[in-house]
Amino acid sequence: MNPMKKLLSLSFAALIGLGAGVLGGCATRAETATLYDLGPLRSAPTGNGAPAASLPALSVAEVNAPAWLDSPLMFFRLSYANDQQPRPYANSRWTMAPAQLFGQRLKSRLAQAGGIVLPAADGAINVPLLRIEADDFTQTFDAPAHSGVQITMRATVFNGRTLAAQKTFVKQASAPSADAAGGARALAAASDALIADMITWLAALPLQK
Repeated sequence: MNPMKKLLSLSFAALIGLGAGVLGGCATRAETATLYDLGPLRSAPTGNGAPAASLPALSVAEVNAPAWLDSPLMFFRLSYANDQQPRPYANSRWTMAPAQLFGQRLKSRLAQAGGIVLPAADGAINVPLLRIEADDFTQTFDAPAHSGVQITMRATVFNGRTLAAQKTFVKQASAPSADAAGGARALAAASDALIADMITWLAALPLQK
C-alpha cells in the first residue's frame, strides 16, 4: 500500500475509535444515576412502645400515591422560588417508587414489633385491613444551602367493610446536607419515626388481636 494512503487509513481508523469512545463515555454518563433506598433495617426507633402482644394481625394493602410520586424520581421543592413546582433530581433516583419503599419498610417494622403481616391479596377472613395513602414524600429547600423533608401518610383501618379508624401522620426532619443524599437520609429517618407512631396507634386500636 502507498505509505501516504496507509497513513491516512490509520488516521481515519484512529478518529473513528476516538469518536466511538467519546460517544460511549457520554452515553455512560447520561445513563448513570445514583440510587437510594431507606437503608438497612436496624433496631426499631426508641419510643415505639408497642409490645408484641398488643399488635393485631393485619392485612396490609399496597401504598397508594399520587401520579407524580408513583415513580423512582426524587423530588424537591424550592420554597424560596416556587414551592408549587416539584422538581426531580437529574442524576439521583430511588430504587423504586417511594410508596413501595415505604410500604416495604412498614411491613418490616410491623413484623419487627411482633405483629403478623399478611398481604391484602390473600383475602384473609376476620383480619383487619390497613390501607395507606401517601400525600407527600419530598425534600424542600428554604434556602440554597438548607433543606428539610416532609412525609404525610393517611392510614385507614377496616374491619371487613366497616371503617374502624383513620388518622393522618406527618413527620418532618432536617436534611444533613443540601443535596439528594441528605434528602434520602432525612426521608429514611422520618419514615422510621412516622412508622413508629403508626405502630403505637395501631396497637391502641380496639381491633381483634
